[in-house]
Amino acid sequence: MTARDVLSGLLDWRQGRELDRIAPTHWEVPSGSRIPIDYLSEDGPVLAVRLQELFGLTESPAVLGGRVPLTLHLLSPAHRPVQVTQDLVSFWAEGYAEVRRELRGRYPKHHWPEDPLTATPTNRAKRRS
Repeated sequence: MTARDVLSGLLDWRQGRELDRIAPTHWEVPSGSRIPIDYLSEDGPVLAVRLQELFGLTESPAVLGGRVPLTLHLLSPAHRPVQVTQDLVSFWAEGYAEVRRELRGRYPKHHWPEDPLTATPTNRAKRRS
């Protein structure tokens, strides 16, 4: 039994719905995947997600009514961490080009668009032909 289960048991239906709204257990990313949020991390709430699943996302995800940003652990196609950020907008503008350059060499069969803001997000391992 998790701490959330215990807390949910103490709440009425309306309060439980409000808890789910402000502190969801999962975050739906642009690719459509529902990724679990780790609330037990020392860095605050963490969302570990493959970089390609966030293409097109123009703002950093947050919980608690937008007051607490999620710490994003951006993963390679092999689910290895490549970047950690709470500011996705700055990452797209300043850090993505370097990460893209590195990952294109390591994962040449995967899609690495020049502009991640206009690219279609994907949860597929490889580009469709």
